[in-house]
Amino acid sequence: MPTLPAPRADLLRRWLSVLLRGLHLVAVIGLGAALFGAPLDHLGGVGRFAAAVTATGVAMFALDIWRKPGHLLEVAGAGVLAKLLLVGAMMFDGAPRLTLFWIIVVWSALFSHAPATFRHARLFR
Repeated sequence: MPTLPAPRADLLRRWLSVLLRGLHLVAVIGLGAALFGAPLDHLGGVGRFAAAVTATGVAMFALDIWRKPGHLLEVAGAGVLAKLLLVGAMMFDGAPRLTLFWIIVVWSALFSHAPATFRHARLFR
């Protein structure tokens, strides 16, 4: 049986998500490189990369919420909010940046690869 084409809005949202995820990866890699001392001051250094990670993360989260408003009430949604707060903290407090970076990286890996029953568990009924 042939599959039906996705509605145009779904297709555009999907490609926007792909673009944002790519930009997010670039920002995360730049942030990590800046934190480890790569000479990236000409690109704005740690602060600008942390802002880019936050901006792309917020945009991806907004797309997820647009697609599925209940995402806010799931473990995965709460996890994303926590990560965004931690990255936001990196923009303002330089002392714990490297520690926060590794906490966020490990947190992201755990949440991304956790079973769907955990990620999509409802926090509130």
